[in-house]
Amino acid sequence: MTTNTATIERSDSSAMGLAIAMLAGVFLLMASGIAQATVLHDAAHDQRHAMAFPCH
Repeated sequence: MTTNTATIERSDSSAMGLAIAMLAGVFLLMASGIAQATVLHDAAHDQRHAMAFPCH
């Protein structure tokens, strides 16, 4: 009789998730720093209307 043993490898994805979150945060921070104020306002304004949230 032969016994087969399977090995399951597990990778820890918490470091990858943290790295992606940090990159996304840096991207958003840099994009908001470079963009003009009217562009940011218009983007937020359009998003509020898309979610049917009254903004004015």
